[in-house]
Amino acid sequence: MAFTQDDADTLRRAIASGARTLKLNGEEVTYGSLAELKAALTMVEGELAGVLRNSIGVVYPRTSRGL
Repeated sequence: MAFTQDDADTLRRAIASGARTLKLNGEEVTYGSLAELKAALTMVEGELAGVLRNSIGVVYPRTSRGL
């Protein structure tokens, strides 16, 4: 499922207002607790960070002599 920044903003507003039912990606979702809302926000932000992050990276290996 592809999330947008609007989804993250909607979750933040729900957390701030204390609402547990909100519309996310066109579907009405009811969360059982504030902890579930925060977990959903963490997941959405993580996926957004993965999408926004450059997929090409440079890795510098570390080696030692094993002493």
